[in-house]
Amino acid sequence: MKTSYYFSNRIREPDLNLVGVSNSYPKRLSWLKGMRTYKPFCPGWALVKDYKQGKISWQNYSEIYLNDILDKLNPEKAFNDLGEGAVLLCWEKPRTTPCHRRLIAEWFYDRLQIKVNEL
Repeated sequence: MKTSYYFSNRIREPDLNLVGVSNSYPKRLSWLKGMRTYKPFCPGWALVKDYKQGKISWQNYSEIYLNDILDKLNPEKAFNDLGEGAVLLCWEKPRTTPCHRRLIAEWFYDRLQIKVNEL
């Protein structure tokens, strides 16, 4: 399992198991055809909006996302649902903006000792 973002050149290879973990995605990108969305990992719009508008800090966002979303899921089931070689995708470029896909990666490591790197 890996993480990446929708506009990465690395996800354009055929036969990748692309899985969106955001409420929306850029539908015009041809390489995302066939991508599926894993709704249990999608943060609510209110949470995203509060963070983007500066109403809550990244620390607050992270705590809410962990407590209200991730901690209510079974990590083994989520891992199995995602399938072999899943690449979890969202909008944020790596290492430029905090991103919930990295919270998912940390959660998998903490719960299952599965290391999930950025593609």
